[in-house]
Amino acid sequence: MLYTEMVTTGALIFGKGDYLAFNEEEHPVALQLGGSDPDDMARCAVMAQERGYDEVNINVGCPSDRVKNGSFGACLMAQPETVARSIKAMQAVVDIPVTVKCRIGIDDMDEYKDFAHFVDVVASSGCDTFIIHARKAWLQGLSPKENREVPPLNYPRVHALKQAHPNLSVSINGGIKTLEEAKLQLQHVDGVMVGREAYANPYLLAEVDSAVFGDVSAAPSRKEVVLAMNEYIQRQNDPYFKPWHVARHMLGLFQGQAGGRVWRRYLSQNGTGKNPDPNLLLNGLAALEEAQSNVKAFKDAKVG
Repeated sequence: MLYTEMVTTGALIFGKGDYLAFNEEEHPVALQLGGSDPDDMARCAVMAQERGYDEVNINVGCPSDRVKNGSFGACLMAQPETVARSIKAMQAVVDIPVTVKCRIGIDDMDEYKDFAHFVDVVASSGCDTFIIHARKAWLQGLSPKENREVPPLNYPRVHALKQAHPNLSVSINGGIKTLEEAKLQLQHVDGVMVGREAYANPYLLAEVDSAVFGDVSAAPSRKEVVLAMNEYIQRQNDPYFKPWHVARHMLGLFQGQAGGRVWRRYLSQNGTGKNPDPNLLLNGLAALEEAQSNVKAFKDAKVG
């Protein structure tokens, strides 16, 4: 399941942009929502359901100052009753699941009992699915980036919660970079969320269906992904659209592969500026394949 970046209730209710657009091929997809007013949260949940989202996820994990000042995100871990009220209001008006993504603690509320109390209160409102970033958040003194890396991971705390609440669906997030690590986590929890690694190394996801779900059909190759995304780019008719809007999210597609650096460099150097390459992906692929051919020729000559 794909989760959007967090969108605030204010952006959806008062913003002029379309913050709910997604491609049909992205299903199942969940809207990650930031807010704390039950009426606004319910209103936005209805908007999400009407646009075809499969789930609404309340973000109770983002530690940025902007989020904190708006009284949503990780600071809500200190206000479980507020989250519970939003859950009830949202479930009263939509049929799609309403779930919660949170941390294992914030600031000095760092004991298992604090974490368990939050989950107990929110679960009592009717929420049965929790996605848990297995780090606490420091709302004072750490930047959002530091809060993704500095607080130590505590997987056993999430495992203990699942053991204590077998009736809840508990997924774990944080620091998981390989499918082997994900499969180990699935021995303790119901699901695994992969964030930064999925972005830095997106082809990791190509092996999920076979490694986790036993699907024997072949995954598309990296080249097939490039060709498919090029066709997607060609279908866009927005006058403000540029190939770089897609390509910048594909820089890591060839991570760990010969020519991967050439691919990243070509896209970065030719996707922006006054005269961006209209055939960015295809020409980037050609540069990559030339680099791979040169590497092979060098190795063959060295062996000979």
